[in-house]
Amino acid sequence: MSILESEMSSIWLSIYMGTLAVALGIVPGVGLAWLLARRKFPGKSVVETVIFLPLVIPPVVTGFFLIKAFGTQSFIGSLLGQLGIRVVFTWTGMAIAATVMGFPLLVRSVRNAFEHVDPRLESAARTLGCSPLRTFFTVTLPLSWPGLVAGGVLCFARALGEFGATAMVSAGTQGNRTIPLEIFHHHQAPGHEAEVMRLVVISLALSALALLASEALVARVGTRRFKSGHGN
Repeated sequence: MSILESEMSSIWLSIYMGTLAVALGIVPGVGLAWLLARRKFPGKSVVETVIFLPLVIPPVVTGFFLIKAFGTQSFIGSLLGQLGIRVVFTWTGMAIAATVMGFPLLVRSVRNAFEHVDPRLESAARTLGCSPLRTFFTVTLPLSWPGLVAGGVLCFARALGEFGATAMVSAGTQGNRTIPLEIFHHHQAPGHEAEVMRLVVISLALSALALLASEALVARVGTRRFKSGHGN
């Protein structure tokens, strides 16, 4: 595989990992965000700590825990091994690492959007005969969709730029490297400054586009809340 082919492979793999992280995290992320925004229950602070812990601990520590959780010597790893599924040092492990790192940003953004939805609107829907599930899909979710999309974009951007946890669970072989891993590989090789700079520019462009989209959607949520407040 040529250098250009390796770079293109890393770009597409990064985009694929980011998309997969959103796809894997969106359903449990929305469910947990609603639970944290609308319910009080014993151990809520513990759940919040576990969810948001990857935001504050070093990514390599997260990667270490993933290796311990999905390694061949672990219960989960041995169980998956019997099914013919290998996680550590495969793209599957990279996808899990990307999802774990982006998941907290997804939950936080969606929870913030749910908290901005006026509970009185949900109560009104319930008094009109809507079930809790129908109220969620016809009232809560439509009113908070910009926050949901913003959370997905942030999750994608975080997964796109993930290095530490991904490096821990990835073999880092050619064709199995994301953009950050490819940058690190070229940086270690003398005379590859042009390749490093090219990938850095591409990474910055993708991340900037994702952040701009996220900020635009967050601003839309704030504008909707402002108008809603003045309408009352």
